[in-house]
Amino acid sequence: MLRTTSALLLLVSVTLQAAPLDPIPLWPQGAPGALGTADTDIPTLTAFLPSPEKATGAAIVVCPGGGYGGLADHEGAGYAEWLAEHGVAGIVLKYRLGSKGYRHPAMLNDAARAVRLTRTHAADWKIDVKRVGIMGSSAGGHLASTLMTHFDAGNPEAADPVERLSSRPDVGILCYAVITMGELTHQGSKKNLLGSDPDPALVELLSNEKQVSKDTPPTFLWHTYEDNGVKIENSMQFASALRKNGVPFDLHIFQKGGHGMGLGGGRNGGPIHPWAADCLYWLKAQNFVKELPSASK
Repeated sequence: MLRTTSALLLLVSVTLQAAPLDPIPLWPQGAPGALGTADTDIPTLTAFLPSPEKATGAAIVVCPGGGYGGLADHEGAGYAEWLAEHGVAGIVLKYRLGSKGYRHPAMLNDAARAVRLTRTHAADWKIDVKRVGIMGSSAGGHLASTLMTHFDAGNPEAADPVERLSSRPDVGILCYAVITMGELTHQGSKKNLLGSDPDPALVELLSNEKQVSKDTPPTFLWHTYEDNGVKIENSMQFASALRKNGVPFDLHIFQKGGHGMGLGGGRNGGPIHPWAADCLYWLKAQNFVKELPSASK
């Protein structure tokens, strides 16, 4: 199949109909390090499953953005519905936030648990444990890239069977992501994640462009030149590190578009931004989707 510009731009007015399952807590007995029992102290997963005739067997954990101070629904449920429409289970993570008193590593613990827990639901959600990715926007992209560079293989001796599984995502999708905690960081995200006066060693550890290895998963990155919230150098530096370590990636820098745009106008009946078609093209190459949208539709 030839990839044409017209096919890429015909992702318009998509009907997003995937109904979410009930949220499930990451830790039924309470999250480690929880500061209380309010809703914001209980990280959860909400699965948006594709219809059986569309399902590819792949899943992607979705980390919404919000500066580690909130969770943007259009970068959570909005993406999950879009993924499900194309056959991929979208698994939205509600992670703990700096605005509610949490700091690293609570957020990373939530993301790691989310990938492990998704794998434990492979049978009932009809997904392949070897095709579980992670996706994040803005600060959610920082969280996704943190797990992509700080995962572990699981603890085979753990009493909790979930903790025996790997937290390594098989692919990563980073949307206008915060990557560094250094000079080019988004200061609000950094403060919410690390506090007002973080240890320099922790700043280094969570500057994820410095933590890429050959085991970092294949990655799709996109950003816009006009983004005034998170500098495009965040994506460019991560892509450069992937290149140096021999990790396959797609990097897309668009001229137009502001920070936090998500799918663009798609959920409101308007055109979905071309990044989404590019991402589907890439996901097909990763064996996460079966078919690309047809130019005849």
